[in-house]
Amino acid sequence: MSQLQPFSDGGYSFVPGGPAHAQSVRAADGYAIERARFTRPLPLQKGFAAIEAHLKRSSRPLTALCAAELRCPKQFTMNGFEAFNMEYGSVLERWGLLRAGLNPVSRSNVAPLIDPPSEPSFYAFCYTVPSTDGKTSFVASGSAEWPEGTRFPDDIVARGDVSAAGIAAKARCVLDAMDRRMSRAGVGWKDVTGTQVYTVENFLAVLAEQILPLTGNSGGVTWHYTRPPIEELDFEIDVRGVATERVIAV
Repeated sequence: MSQLQPFSDGGYSFVPGGPAHAQSVRAADGYAIERARFTRPLPLQKGFAAIEAHLKRSSRPLTALCAAELRCPKQFTMNGFEAFNMEYGSVLERWGLLRAGLNPVSRSNVAPLIDPPSEPSFYAFCYTVPSTDGKTSFVASGSAEWPEGTRFPDDIVARGDVSAAGIAAKARCVLDAMDRRMSRAGVGWKDVTGTQVYTVENFLAVLAEQILPLTGNSGGVTWHYTRPPIEELDFEIDVRGVATERVIAV
C-alpha cells in the first residue's frame, strides 16, 4: 500500500524515513525523475554547488533534488554517521527541503574500498523535470542488513558472518527492505531500471539465486566494491526506475 506524502515544491512524493533521508521517492503526475552521475566524486560542498548549477541550467528549483548518492572515506561509527547527517542535512534545510523533521530526499552513502575519496563526496544525484510521458519513475534509498526500527548493532542480520550463508541471509533482509520501500511508493520490481549492490564480499550465489530472479537481465546489476556507511554492515542495495540518465564531466 502506498504511503507517499506529497512534496509539491519538488514535483514528487516521498515515503518518510526520518531526518536523514526518505525511504523512497516517486515523481508526481506531470514529472519524471532524471539521474546524473559525476565523472568523479565531488567533495560534499562542491557537489552541492555543482547540483545547484545543474538544476539552474535545467530551469529547476533546488527543491527538485530528490535523491543523493554519496561516497565516504571509510565506514562511520554510529556517532560519526549522525554527525555527518547533521552537516549534510544543514544544506538541505537551507535549500528548503526539510519540513517538520522529515527529509524528502532518498539517499545511499557508501565507503569505497579502493581509491576512496578523502572526504564525504557526491557520486550522483536525481531530480525531477516536467514530463508528459506518463511513465512511473522513483528511487528507493539504500538499505543494509540492519532492519528498520531495530537495535544497533545487536540486530544486524548475520552479524559478523560473511560466509555464503551469512551473505545469503543479509541479502534476504536487504531485498525485503527494497520490496517494502517500493511497495510503500506504489511501485515494484517491474518498474526498476537500475539496481546497485554495495559489498566487498563474494555475492555471486546471491546474485543468481536472489537478485536476478527479481530484476531480470533487462537493466542489469551494478556492483560497487564498497562497504555500507556504518561499521559492522556488509551488504547494501538500492534500486531506481528513472526516465533519463546522464554523466556530468567535472
